[in-house]
Amino acid sequence: MTIRVAAVVVAAGRGTRTGMPYPKQYRTLKGAPLVRDSLRLFALHPEVDLVQPVIHPDDAARFTAAAAGLGVATPVSGGATRQSSVRAGLEALAASAPAIVLVHDAARPFVSDALVSRAIASAQAHGAAIPGLPVTDTVKLVDAQGLVTATLDRAHLRTVQTPQAFAFPALLDAHRRAAAAGRDDFSDDGALAEWAGLKVAVFPGEKGNVKMTTADDFARAEAELAASLSDIRTGIGYDIHAFEDGGDHVWLGGIKIPHARKLSGHSDADVALHALVDAILGALADGDIGVHFPPTDEKWRGASSDKFLKFAVERVRERGGMIGHLDVAIVAEAPKVNPVRDAIRARIAEIAGLTIDRVGVTATTNEKLGAIGSGQGIAAYATATIRLPWTAP
Repeated sequence: MTIRVAAVVVAAGRGTRTGMPYPKQYRTLKGAPLVRDSLRLFALHPEVDLVQPVIHPDDAARFTAAAAGLGVATPVSGGATRQSSVRAGLEALAASAPAIVLVHDAARPFVSDALVSRAIASAQAHGAAIPGLPVTDTVKLVDAQGLVTATLDRAHLRTVQTPQAFAFPALLDAHRRAAAAGRDDFSDDGALAEWAGLKVAVFPGEKGNVKMTTADDFARAEAELAASLSDIRTGIGYDIHAFEDGGDHVWLGGIKIPHARKLSGHSDADVALHALVDAILGALADGDIGVHFPPTDEKWRGASSDKFLKFAVERVRERGGMIGHLDVAIVAEAPKVNPVRDAIRARIAEIAGLTIDRVGVTATTNEKLGAIGSGQGIAAYATATIRLPWTAP
């Protein structure tokens, strides 16, 4: 496959200014980690052929969960600075030799498809191009004592963003030259390109393309999202599976639990995840699990139900929405759910890209009544609360 356009998504930073115990790019926003939205933008863009992530090696497990199902390239490890991390991504692309490369910070999750297209077109026209916005405030230069030394003409000033776009060979050469010269202090690739003698054009950026840097940035973004996602919906799901002889475990909520009998089903018969899938699809008015994964299709025989839940969650995100809360009630005489309740919550949260406080799991018996009470099977009831952009009926 010929790679015409590739995107390097830089996600190796530590993000200490947010005050969080883990890097900001893995903070959940819109029901998913920031880095997933940044990756997904390029992975689904029709003009982008390859997405090369750059991560910190300590974040491998977090990244794998965040990027599940997106089809991006195997991540490479970044360096001590942003510049060295970008260079690592470019070197990983050297064998593919794309014509154009986009460089994007993972902490900017609100980029539009149109901005990506503008970046590609600008790189084709100029060889090096960065998105920028006019400066609306008066800008002063000050000295070490805080005294004004000059007032800059804002008509010639721009604040710059990512994705920045370049002819790949020229940017890779510029990075290699900078590394050889001991320069590893450029704050963006536009500045490095200028140092290397490239002419850098500025094309129109977007006001919404903000970089998430501080705790205040996240609070503001969450408030704006809550206001924009005003179509709040709740879906209900139910599933039941009978026990059959054989086996030594059951799957419940994505967790393998030892048991003397297994549950009968076409897939792994995980009633908790199946009920959650139907709850989400119900909230979307998008059929049910049998419509999307029919039991007559041999492709799904023995399938792990996390695939079904990931699919349902992605359907919400494709509609521009987010999941607010998932709750599942498991009804079973055995095995006991309480000892693994939090493990189930954590697994559902991991699959759905949520924080664990947005997942509830309850469990009860059927007081020896009916088929469930006599130990013939397990049932689950689920609710899903989602938020979608409002559209007029």
